[in-house]
Amino acid sequence: MSGLPTARPTTWYRVYAPRPKATLRLVCFPHAGGGASVFHGWAERLRESIELVAVQYPGRQDRSHEEPIADLETLADEVVAVLAPLFDRPVAFFGHSLGATVAFEVARRLRPRFPTPLAHLIVSARKSPADCTTSGYDFSRDEDLRRYLTRLGDGAALVLRNPDLWQLLVPPLRADLVMSQRYRYAAGAPLTCPLTLIAADGDHSCTIDDMRAWSGYTIGAAEERAVPGDHYYVDSPPDELFTILAGAADRSR
Repeated sequence: MSGLPTARPTTWYRVYAPRPKATLRLVCFPHAGGGASVFHGWAERLRESIELVAVQYPGRQDRSHEEPIADLETLADEVVAVLAPLFDRPVAFFGHSLGATVAFEVARRLRPRFPTPLAHLIVSARKSPADCTTSGYDFSRDEDLRRYLTRLGDGAALVLRNPDLWQLLVPPLRADLVMSQRYRYAAGAPLTCPLTLIAADGDHSCTIDDMRAWSGYTIGAAEERAVPGDHYYVDSPPDELFTILAGAADRSR
């Protein structure tokens, strides 16, 4: 047994490869519209000392019968409560796109907050919280939603071309994008953990230059890393990503 709780929190996260002897838990937060399954194949590409925990938001996949949470602060409050039992060993967060902002807001809510019990925060393909301004899109309109997805790269093309996927995936995606637009960063004390910024070299919607302001959100060390791919590189993650995650794990002990 991995020692993970088996009651209510199991609706909120998935552990696809339990590793009771792991020395670090890597909690992964998906992008807008995504679910825990994004990270399903990651565990086998991580070293045995890392146990991957994938967060599953309401309103998608096996939680599709639930109403999506449309307020990021409310979502962060819910997540921090269910993740609390996982901190019986070092924990790092990885968040991709909107998931990076969710991971950051969860990190801010950890107790004791200063210093944070979080060993490392890894943010991917997302501008800093204060720079997450409104996009100019009206995500209640299919036309605007399609234009937005087209900007993100080839990874969104399948959803745009396939009507069945559109019907299945768009409701939680739309809710997440509305939540993202409503989000406003509230200034506060910085985190104390190390921070890694990851940008894909083909992601024109969020470059490493766009992400540099993240370094001001922690008093810990911050590093910048690039991986091949576009905004949806996490769907077919390159080997370079797992090298970065292994390095972050080494610095988290």
